[in-house]
Amino acid sequence: MCVLAVRGFLAIVCLRDTDAVPYTTMLTLINTNRMRPPIAPIGLEYVAEAAQRQGIDVDVLDLGLCDDPDAALSDYFSSHAPTLVGLSFRNVDDCFWPSAQWFVSDLAELVQRARALSKAPVVLGGVGFSIFADRIVEAAGAEFGIRGDGEAAIAALYRQLENDRVFETVPGLIWRHAGDLVGNRPAWPEVLSLPTQRRVVDNVTYFQEGGQCGLETKRGCYRQCMYCADPLSKGNVVRMRAPAEVAHEVESLLAQGIDVLHTCDAEFNIPRHHALAVCEEFIRRGLGEKLHWYAYLAVTPFDAELAAAMRRAGCVGINFTGDAASAEMLATYRQPHRAADLEQAVRHCRDHGIKVMIDLLLGGPGETPETAATTIDFVKRIDPDCAGASLGIRIYPGTAMVDVVHSEGPLETNPALRRKYEGPFDFFQPTFYISQHLGPEPARLIKDLVAGDERFFEPMEERPEADATDHNYNDNTELTEAIRGGARGAYWDILHQLRAT
Repeated sequence: MCVLAVRGFLAIVCLRDTDAVPYTTMLTLINTNRMRPPIAPIGLEYVAEAAQRQGIDVDVLDLGLCDDPDAALSDYFSSHAPTLVGLSFRNVDDCFWPSAQWFVSDLAELVQRARALSKAPVVLGGVGFSIFADRIVEAAGAEFGIRGDGEAAIAALYRQLENDRVFETVPGLIWRHAGDLVGNRPAWPEVLSLPTQRRVVDNVTYFQEGGQCGLETKRGCYRQCMYCADPLSKGNVVRMRAPAEVAHEVESLLAQGIDVLHTCDAEFNIPRHHALAVCEEFIRRGLGEKLHWYAYLAVTPFDAELAAAMRRAGCVGINFTGDAASAEMLATYRQPHRAADLEQAVRHCRDHGIKVMIDLLLGGPGETPETAATTIDFVKRIDPDCAGASLGIRIYPGTAMVDVVHSEGPLETNPALRRKYEGPFDFFQPTFYISQHLGPEPARLIKDLVAGDERFFEPMEERPEADATDHNYNDNTELTEAIRGGARGAYWDILHQLRAT
């Protein structure tokens, strides 16, 4: 069984009629993400509904909810002959050391499978895809890719396939010309308006099995954190949705019985005025009384007024990008906040009844046992509900981390670099930086500093025999079982509640 949205209405189908005569579907979109707990493919859903608005017939084949993806593909293409097949690629890897799971090879196999079953060209897209667009098109062997927003671009590509094939006019398109790969300017339109119905994907099942559903209030980020790939995938200019549009989308989800949401913005409070306007629209419509939602926030700007508005609008939990509390590491990471700002942010959450999580990023350039101890001791003192003691920085091309690594000398002899692949260093595959000053067993060092404090999600040790709890959200059995048992909310909040029981 898998979920298929057929031309605008939702149906759960099992395609087994091998005698059926294939018919032409204009556009088939495939969700390739099979991480567990399952995450609803909101980007694919926005694209599908936008294409429908352009008069294009759309099917969605959701492999994230299929028991047997290979059989689902065979069954689908035995009775469908699409004009264009789009594959959504959300995660290049799990961005977690020491697991370092890389998903590009799986995508390449899926592209080849789709090509064997269909004559339609394949276009790739998604937030993970956009970080490495050219490389992934080459590695997967697809005909096309779309870097950036897909809502207008997918329709433009479809029209060109139907008509003059003037691919230069398709925003964000990666395509081949005379044997060479060509890339158009990223599809980051200045005005951001997204569909709001949210009925093309089976969000109810995702809510039941994933514990939450997502939505976007904006795209893009102008901050210059040294490690972050968000500006690469969504642009370095913030593009804001109208608050009324966001609220209408929330109402559509509430009408389906989905009342726990998580924003997918880089940082909900960047800029502050837009975050406040979204909250005010939620409050005006009375959504805060029906809804629980979580958000990622920068530590600044955040004040009592915004905290109060968020709580009245239904926000129950905030995950702050804290990174560190030592002045040296905050400067290294190019964070504008200071430790005192982090303390104040926790206090505002406490004052307004909002649960608070702090994401830490330990092991960056210049990290020492002393700076790590400063951060961990400070977080203990300010007392958030929980803190993620993440160890290691995933290095993305196009970020300042690459310049720092190269400035330290030859990559092959840099003791700070960790990877699981062989051959020359290639940041396309998961490559992590962990400061050599933390010693030969950095995870053990961090665990010793945490000293059993259950507010912290500790890093995993690299030694196979180490006794470690996996707090990677990917394929987390504890988390998946809790959600199946009725738990709802941000994953950090669910795991925190499990510890309290």
